[in-house]
Amino acid sequence: MFKLSEQAKKFLKENNNKNVVFTNGCFDILHSGHVAYLNEAKKQGDLLFLGLNSDQSIKRLKGENRPINSEKDRKFVLENLRSVDFVEVFEEDTPYELIDAVKPNLLVKGGDWAVDQIVGHDIVLAAGGEVRSLIFIDGYSTTGLISAVQGKK
Repeated sequence: MFKLSEQAKKFLKENNNKNVVFTNGCFDILHSGHVAYLNEAKKQGDLLFLGLNSDQSIKRLKGENRPINSEKDRKFVLENLRSVDFVEVFEEDTPYELIDAVKPNLLVKGGDWAVDQIVGHDIVLAAGGEVRSLIFIDGYSTTGLISAVQGKK
């Protein structure tokens, strides 16, 4: 079972009467596609709770050369976006246990995910919440940015 940070417990307790939206990701090199997506996610409810993959999780998922930015730096940048209300780092490869601990009203991912493919959809739906696949702006990806910087575009 996921152990929420004391800050996350406090945030959720203080906002237990609000509609909490949950999303997750690596957000390694923040780009306008990310920002548009997070703005849209925030519009779906009162508060946006973001699960952030840890550095070790990203290494397992994306390879030894990732992440480019440390989890501390990625967390700082995300916490300073108007759309993001709380960021919790998770070590696992998926946010399944974090979603179970947060119990959000709404779970969202980018439009490249089918609702039944979104990790944690079963938890949220069983609790009476909703799961949505939001906008996806084609042509924006961290992997694409890294390739462009390396001259591999």
